[in-house]
Amino acid sequence: MVRGSTDSHQGVEVVVIGAGLSGLAAVIALRRSGIESIVVLEKSGRLGGTWRDSTYPGCGCDVPSMLYEYSFAPHPWSRCFADRSEILGYLEATAAQHRADEAIRYNTEVLSARWVPDTHRWNLETTTGTYTARAVIVATGPWHRPRTPDIPGLDTFPGISFHSARWNHDADLTGRRVAVVGTGASTVQFLPEIQPVAAHIDVFQSTPQWVLPKPDYPIPAGLHRFLGRHPAARHALRGMHHWTQEAVGLPLRHPRLLQPLEAVARLHLRTSVPDRVLRRALTPDHRLGSRRLITSDTYYPALTRPNVRLHPLRVAAVEGSQVIGADGTRTRADVLVLATGYHVGDIPLARRLHGANGTTLARTWAGSRRAYLGTSVSGYPNLFLLIGPNLLTGTTAVPTVLEAQLRYVTAALTHLRTSGYAALDVRPAAEEAHHTALHEALRTTVYNSAGDSGYYFGLPGVNTFCWPWSTGRLVKRLHAFDPDVYTWTLPNSLPAQARGERDGLPAAPPGLFQ
Repeated sequence: MVRGSTDSHQGVEVVVIGAGLSGLAAVIALRRSGIESIVVLEKSGRLGGTWRDSTYPGCGCDVPSMLYEYSFAPHPWSRCFADRSEILGYLEATAAQHRADEAIRYNTEVLSARWVPDTHRWNLETTTGTYTARAVIVATGPWHRPRTPDIPGLDTFPGISFHSARWNHDADLTGRRVAVVGTGASTVQFLPEIQPVAAHIDVFQSTPQWVLPKPDYPIPAGLHRFLGRHPAARHALRGMHHWTQEAVGLPLRHPRLLQPLEAVARLHLRTSVPDRVLRRALTPDHRLGSRRLITSDTYYPALTRPNVRLHPLRVAAVEGSQVIGADGTRTRADVLVLATGYHVGDIPLARRLHGANGTTLARTWAGSRRAYLGTSVSGYPNLFLLIGPNLLTGTTAVPTVLEAQLRYVTAALTHLRTSGYAALDVRPAAEEAHHTALHEALRTTVYNSAGDSGYYFGLPGVNTFCWPWSTGRLVKRLHAFDPDVYTWTLPNSLPAQARGERDGLPAAPPGLFQ
C-alpha cells in the first residue's frame, strides 16, 4: 500500500480525489472499463472518508446495511444497521480485495487543480508533487466540512470543547457535566452512548426532529450462511430493504401522502416519552422529511433519564463555563460538544478547482450550486463530481446513486478514449435545462418546505442536496450516457459538436455494475 508519493511529477489518465466510499468505487469502476492509469489523491493517512473521520460513540449507518454496500461486494453484516467500525473495515477489506488501495497516494492534499486548454489536461499541484491527468473525478463527498456555530463567547469556554464530527477521545466524560449543542443525526446516535457515564447532560435543541422507529437487530450467522448458499434469497432480502426505503420516500415527494408516516412518528414519540411537557418540546412544527430523516429507538429513552435535561431553545452565548440558552437559562458545563452538522454538499476543493476560463468552481457556484445530473459542470472539461449537487434524497442509499453515476462516468470516458476527441464539456443549455426542471420539481416536495433553515439548503434559497424524483428515475437517467449534451473538442483545440461527428464510434461498454 502506497503511503505517499515522492514523485515531483506524474502523468496519469485519471486522477481521483478522495479515498472514501466514492473514490474506492471509482477506481474499481475505471479499471473494469479498461482504464488502468489511475491515481487516487488522499489528504489523510488512511482511506475511509467520513467513516474514517466520524468516530463519535454510536456512529453508524442510517440505512439498512445491505443497501450500504457495493453491489459487487456483498458483506455478512453483523447488524441490520451497521456501526461505523464495521463499515470502515468493509471499505478497507474491499479496497484490498480489488487492489484499489494500490492506486492511493496517502498524505497528499490537492492545493490546486487547473484545466490547461493548450494541452487538454488537468494540472494538479499537491503537497507531494505535481500530477497531470486527462480527467479528474472529485470524490470528496457531501459530508466533509463540520459546521461550527457562531456563538458569542464560545472561544472563552475554559473546559473541553469539540465538534462531534471530530470527537475528542481523550476527553473522559465519566462523571462530567456535558452540554450538547444541536439535536441532529449525530446527537441522536451518541447521546444514548454517553448518557450512562456522564454526571449530567444538557441538550440544547434549536429545532425538534421527527424520529421514526429503527428496526435494528443482530443478524445471526446462520442467516448469513443460508443467504450465502442461496444468492436469490439475499437478492430478495436486499430488494425488500430497497422497496421499504422507496415506500418511505414516496410521501416525501408527494406531501399529501405524509400523514400516515407522521402518525407513526407521533406514536413513536408518545410511547417513548411519557412526560407531556418533554413530549411537547420534542414535537416538530414542520413536515416530516423537510429535514434529514432520523431513525432511532434509543434517543427518546435517553432524553427521559434523570441526568439528561432538554433545553428546547438554541444556545445564545457562552460565558466562562456557563452555557446560556435563548431563554436566559444558565447551566454549567465541563465539556461542550458541538453537534451542529456539516456544510452539506460544500466542497472545500471547489476553491482550488480552476476551469477553462480560469474561474474557480467556488466562484461559479457562488449563487447557485449546480451540475448536470449532479456530475458535470459547464466550463470544467473532463471533470466529474461523484455525489454532486441534487443527487440524493431522504431515503436513497448512497451506494445505489454512486454505482449508477459511475456507469455514466465510465461511459463518458470510454467515448472520450475511443473517439479521438481530447475533451468533453457539458453544454450550458443542457445544464440550465436540467437545473430548471429539477428545481421546478423540488418546489412541490417536502424537501423544500423548511426553506433556508432546512438541512438540504446548502445556499440561501437553494436546495442543493435533493433529487426530486424516484431512485428508479435517477438510475434510469444515469444509465445511458448521451453524447449530444456535450461539446467535444479535438486535439487541435477546435470544438466539435457530438451530433454527426461521433458516427461510427464504438459503443460504451455496459459499465461496472451491469
